[in-house]
Amino acid sequence: MIAKVGNFFPISSEVYAHALASALLDELGNSHRAIKTLRNWTNASERTTKNWLAGANGPSGLHLIEIMRHSDAVLHTVLKLAQRRSIVAVALLPALSQRLIETAELIDACLGPSPLSATS
Repeated sequence: MIAKVGNFFPISSEVYAHALASALLDELGNSHRAIKTLRNWTNASERTTKNWLAGANGPSGLHLIEIMRHSDAVLHTVLKLAQRRSIVAVALLPALSQRLIETAELIDACLGPSPLSATS
């Protein structure tokens, strides 16, 4: 008996297509505007972009790179599929830092001026 040789992929093309479709739908919605946006990002045909949004198949090569350039949701999804969770965390740090700054400003606004900062 001959041993099976070849490439083994931890995810299937169906899992990939559905994961990217989910990320695109979360970010762009399921409207004609989403199709137009994807077409502008990638120069792909309307039928192709509809298939991406439906999860029938996923973008490959240059189309994927262009989508990742514009979509943080797709970038994070691809990194998760590639099992690069540490890079996902690093990619989220700037947004998390900004949210922490905004939260601190809201807390300061709710507390009002500090008695120590008042001049006599």
